Amino acid sequence: MTLEEKIAHLQATSMEEARAQGNEIIDSYRDALEKVLQDHKVEAQRQSEIRIKTETINAKQQINQSLAKAQLDLKREQSKIQQDLKDKIFKETLELVHDYMNSADYPDFLIRCIRDALTFANGSSMTIYINPSDESLKSSLEKATGTQLTISTEDFIGGVRCVIRDRNILIDHSFKTQLRDEYDKFLFSGGDGIA
Repeated sequence: MTLEEKIAHLQATSMEEARAQGNEIIDSYRDALEKVLQDHKVEAQRQSEIRIKTETINAKQQINQSLAKAQLDLKREQSKIQQDLKDKIFKETLELVHDYMNSADYPDFLIRCIRDALTFANGSSMTIYINPSDESLKSSLEKATGTQLTISTEDFIGGVRCVIRDRNILIDHSFKTQLRDEYDKFLFSGGDGIA
């Protein structure tokens, strides 16, 4: 082999070796970049899933909060409407009570209440009060029951109140108390009978 042939051979071998090393470096770098790309994709996918999950949870919470607020608003509105209806019903009831007090049956009711109280007192000293609006009935009621009646200073709408002081007993047949008790107990029932 001549010197030129040796140099050409050396150049060819060196170039081939350099090309192989370069290709190896490029392949290694490409593999490293491919791994970085895959890792980046996996991380981006993971973060995307976390973000979707977080946004889904936030959306559900906002929906639940909106539903809870809407339910609360509905309950408040329902409660207000029920209170208005209840007040209207009892206003109409009070008007019916006043109509009853102007009827012929009302004095008989008072007589029955007074007689029941006298029976209960069984001879004990008792003060029987009638409503100030019933003052015109006082003498006829006293005549029918044979007992003295007192006009109350308090307007209890109608009916009678009886006090047996030595036994600390109040017999309350006043319309005011009965209406208040019914008002306090009154509840609107749902369609299934549940209040």
